[in-house]
Amino acid sequence: MSLIENFIDGKFVPSDDYLPNIDPATGQVYGRIANSTKEDTLMAIDAAKRAQPLWLAKTMSERASILRRVADLLEQKIDEFANAESRDQGKPVWLAENVDIPRAVHNFRHFANNAVNDRELAVPQPRSQFLHYTTRSPVGVVGIITPWNLPLYLLSFKLAPALVYGNAVVAKPSELTSMTAYMLAKLFVEAGLPDGVCNFVFGRGVPVGETLCTHPDVRAISFTGSTLVGTRIAQIAAPMAKKCSLEMGGKNAAIVFADADQRKCVRTLLRACFLNQGEICLCTSRIFVHESIYETFVADFVQQTRTLKVGPPSERDSFLGALVSREHLEKVRGYVDLAVEEGGRMLVGGAEAVEGLGDEHKTGFFMNPTIFDGLAADSRCMQEEIFGPLVCVAPFRDEAEVIEKTNSVEFGLCASVWTTDVRRVHRIAGKLDVGTVWFNCWLVRHLHMPFGGTKMSGLGREGTDASRDFYTECKTVCVDFNEI
Repeated sequence: MSLIENFIDGKFVPSDDYLPNIDPATGQVYGRIANSTKEDTLMAIDAAKRAQPLWLAKTMSERASILRRVADLLEQKIDEFANAESRDQGKPVWLAENVDIPRAVHNFRHFANNAVNDRELAVPQPRSQFLHYTTRSPVGVVGIITPWNLPLYLLSFKLAPALVYGNAVVAKPSELTSMTAYMLAKLFVEAGLPDGVCNFVFGRGVPVGETLCTHPDVRAISFTGSTLVGTRIAQIAAPMAKKCSLEMGGKNAAIVFADADQRKCVRTLLRACFLNQGEICLCTSRIFVHESIYETFVADFVQQTRTLKVGPPSERDSFLGALVSREHLEKVRGYVDLAVEEGGRMLVGGAEAVEGLGDEHKTGFFMNPTIFDGLAADSRCMQEEIFGPLVCVAPFRDEAEVIEKTNSVEFGLCASVWTTDVRRVHRIAGKLDVGTVWFNCWLVRHLHMPFGGTKMSGLGREGTDASRDFYTECKTVCVDFNEI
């Protein structure tokens, strides 16, 4: 059985207690994860605090060089990391090979390269002897808390900018998916990252995450996860004026107009709704279709959904693997029952067991992709984040109505709009209360663009400049040359 130990001050530290590590595809325990204490977390914070000045003393180029070395080492082990990510999270291996791990590689390279090329602002004051310029300093010790759906990708998205700008980090990956973080720690050692600069403390949010958020030496918290946990972090971090970047829940909509390229739209929305078992914060869970094409569109979408294979993550033709845990599977299945109670009509899927699985996988956490229509806009299934392969479709009459329905939820992470009318692009983008709007596409990301949500989907942005601003403090310096 695999054993995941804490990584503190450059060393792997045994724990007094361990949690079971469960393979979602079989439901069986295949390893153990450190069940860390407050004392373990304090030890990691202390190590980071001691290491941070020494890390900052290195030049930006030296820090970037180490991160590029991490990227090179990770790239050499894509297959190994992809298989580990799949077994830990339940996603298909091909998805981890083609998306999760390559994007983690890109994260380390991107932030390393852009930090080296970053330039500070210098402004002479006209007709005077004064020069104004800015400098940036790292925040210091940063706490990073990451979720279970995209374990290595989202971890690296936060780690890379935090480290390259001279911060030291204490990271708490999800206790459900800690394996690739543990493997990454080994790459940090091989790449020459100094001891204590990045520490991993595994285990539950209480006490690990709670300690990070309340400790005075941790000056910033970057979190991705549920709205419930994110708002709790905001509450307990506020008294110390910690910087907080909080990416939380979503209830993302797709809007399909009558003039949309239906073939491309259906093909893309299959991915948007069901990729990674629907366990991506940007996944579409509501589809609004213009009433004039509603019946034909829904029939096509349902038919194509029936072709998606749910199966073992190791099989190359499995589009959906297993949900991350038994508890999460039961939660999503509960929404199927709720949708029926709320008057919805199930068009495909449901809560029944997936057929065709071998004996090894019959106890895994698999669920068929499921589509409902007939639900009211204010029903719970249309309002609450489900975070699984359950999608609701509904017709709309006109632009004003669909914008109102899209904005009617408490979340505001993203939306996609499907139309060939270019005049709609800017008009609708300005009216949708979300952080990202895709037109005729989905999940096209560029790291230079800021990423985040509105309303209860979060606080702050991440990306090249946004991450730099979060992980540094900007200082203005004014020089009077008459005194020099």
